[in-house]
Amino acid sequence: MSDQLNILFLPHYTGPEMTRPWQKDLEAAIDDRHDLRIYDASQPLAPQFEGVDVVLDLGGSMGTKEMADAAAGQVRLWQIQGTGVDHFDLEYWRERGIAVANCPGQFSSVALAECAMMYILMLTRLYAETQANFGQGIFYRPMGLTLDGLSLAIVGFGASGQELARRASSFGMRISAIDIRDVSEEEIGRFSLEFVGKPDALDRVIAACDVLSLHLHLTSQTRHIIDARRLGLLKPSALLINVARGELVDEAALSRALAEGRLAGAGLDAFSQEPPDLDEPIFSMPNVITTPHIAGVTDGTSRNRAGAGAENIERIAAGLEPLYRVD
Repeated sequence: MSDQLNILFLPHYTGPEMTRPWQKDLEAAIDDRHDLRIYDASQPLAPQFEGVDVVLDLGGSMGTKEMADAAAGQVRLWQIQGTGVDHFDLEYWRERGIAVANCPGQFSSVALAECAMMYILMLTRLYAETQANFGQGIFYRPMGLTLDGLSLAIVGFGASGQELARRASSFGMRISAIDIRDVSEEEIGRFSLEFVGKPDALDRVIAACDVLSLHLHLTSQTRHIIDARRLGLLKPSALLINVARGELVDEAALSRALAEGRLAGAGLDAFSQEPPDLDEPIFSMPNVITTPHIAGVTDGTSRNRAGAGAENIERIAAGLEPLYRVD
């Protein structure tokens, strides 16, 4: 029989507006099977961690070292309700002996792919120019691009990359994929891939594509994987899409390439500094579409991640190993 656990939820530091929908879905997924408490930053820290079995960390950016110290020796799982751990001090939690799990990419993959597809459609139809023309009464211009036949390079062929391939292929786009793993023959057929390569083929794929979309984790190996040299390999007519992590791209080099007409456009949802400096020239360019890191922020992602967190709580309650450990 499963134990009833004490669960401590760490809300987002920006406040209730950000926290509310995610918390609501977590409460529904956990139901009344366990005791769910909400951390209150205005109250002393240590007493709130007393007797806690599982911590639910919204996004993985709410936890502090002081919290890890309070959790050590009693908390059986630190569950990150997000995917990336590049902003989480995983080594410190490991030193404190706390198991850490996340919600891997499959739980937000559809949302990220939909956002990337939105960028592709808006940029190929020159959305900013259409709005300016409409406001000035200029009709029948500009002439956009048909997606059918355009080449899409997906760098990082995990869950969100696969979901983008599924959507882009229905528009007739020709798909190439780069990944560190061996992509199976079954996947090549299922996602209609024209080319699959390892990272050593990245330059070749970049030089040939019409749209480059990034779906990578941020690590020391992937930081600035798209630098000035690789931006120079892209066609002047090419588009760059980034719904992953801002630091995958050398943003200064990207801004220069766009300003100098060496790149046709970009769709950006993540930035090396968040919020970014809006005085930077890139944010006033008509061929750049930006959103405030919302690619994965959908009701579906919230429900999926809540379900993943709830499943791990039940596994801990039953004495089982949690899924998706990252420590």
